[in-house]
Amino acid sequence: MNSPEDTLNLDERLIEAAITPRTRAIVVVHYAGVGCEMDAILDIAHRHGLKIVEDAAQGAMARYKGRPLGSIGDLGALSFHETKNLISGEGGALLINDPELSQRAEIIREKGTDRSRFFRGEVDKYTWQDVGSSYLPSDLLAAFLLAQFEDAGTITAERLRIWNRYHELLAPLEQAGQLRRPIVPAECEHNAHLYYVLLPEGVDRRGVLADFQENGIAAIFHYVPLHESPAGRRYCRTHGDLRVTTEAAARLIRLPLWYGLSLAAQEGVAAVLSAGHR
Repeated sequence: MNSPEDTLNLDERLIEAAITPRTRAIVVVHYAGVGCEMDAILDIAHRHGLKIVEDAAQGAMARYKGRPLGSIGDLGALSFHETKNLISGEGGALLINDPELSQRAEIIREKGTDRSRFFRGEVDKYTWQDVGSSYLPSDLLAAFLLAQFEDAGTITAERLRIWNRYHELLAPLEQAGQLRRPIVPAECEHNAHLYYVLLPEGVDRRGVLADFQENGIAAIFHYVPLHESPAGRRYCRTHGDLRVTTEAAARLIRLPLWYGLSLAAQEGVAAVLSAGHR
């Protein structure tokens, strides 16, 4: 399915036409920590009897109409990978908003067994019940992550300050037609997970990335669309025109953004973009 041109999220206007008798759930991805149009998606899911799974990997501390991302659908997934705002190297969290799904999720987490029920005294022995694996992080990683949870508000505020500084620095370049800045709808409170720009059509992105590299700046392209990946071609079904998705993926550059990024470093990023590359 195509993305909308503003947020690059899931286009809720195209969902119903893509539903088939085999559809069981709608998986939404909150790209860059900006929420999808969840009210419309909830309505579609309710009318068609579908579950909603939120991929909120980039969404920790972000909200849609005041509700935390990951808490709106039936299930929500957060990531604590090293590239995220709150990190433990690897790992993540499953947020369960439908109580009917809790028991099976617990079994899957417990290597496919009902071991947790055994420790609560609900069964007299624990056995293999379902698929599962070993998903638990070490105590050391959990402690490392917990310390960041305690300062999550401070971390997010600093990232937002850096994000907003980029937005100000790059406004003249957008007005000059040299790039497009991210768009955040009014109903969304994002978390400054990433800052990206879209280059105009016809600009050599590889050349721009090479310019960044020559200046010692770690700017990168981002995701390859799933329908263009080898596994996507083998396993996935596409629906409709994917022009926006394909073109945005080819024009997008992700700028460096981390806690404590200096103003001088951001001005250096803006200078490379201002110089342009044809």
